[in-house]
Amino acid sequence: MNRRQLLQKLSFLLAAGTALQLHNSSLAVNVLKKTKSDWMKLLSKNSYAILFEEATERPFSSPLIDEKRAGTFICAACYLPLFKSAYKYDSGTGWQSFFDVLKDAVATKNDYKMLFPRTEYHCARCGGHQGHIFDDGPKPTGLRYCNNGLALQFVAADEKLPELRS
Repeated sequence: MNRRQLLQKLSFLLAAGTALQLHNSSLAVNVLKKTKSDWMKLLSKNSYAILFEEATERPFSSPLIDEKRAGTFICAACYLPLFKSAYKYDSGTGWQSFFDVLKDAVATKNDYKMLFPRTEYHCARCGGHQGHIFDDGPKPTGLRYCNNGLALQFVAADEKLPELRS
């Protein structure tokens, strides 16, 4: 293969990846738009960095790792329910892990920040970054939704879910 053929193949792969990323990003429904300053007023500095700058918290730093009660995990920004507590399991990774997500709760896109493609997921309502999806989870889905704790809040089953932020 000569240099020209290599560049053509790389250009094709980049274009295909970009098209897929745009396609996957379009899965968001009922999108809630706020300005950066609006979100910064509602969230802690660290939660804002994770949700809207795609930062990652240190492993084993979230108190939600030990949360075992029945309930719902919701987006820390807009309060959209994302996971049932029954979907949570201990992956040993240091982040909250779930094997499934509530219907229409997340949108995905490809992430190439680590040089190899990963599937990143965001809250489908506000676009807040939650984490990444891996294919090493338990049955029945075989998926692991690896979630930042500061991107979530937990609402126990005996508590009322908060109204969605507008």
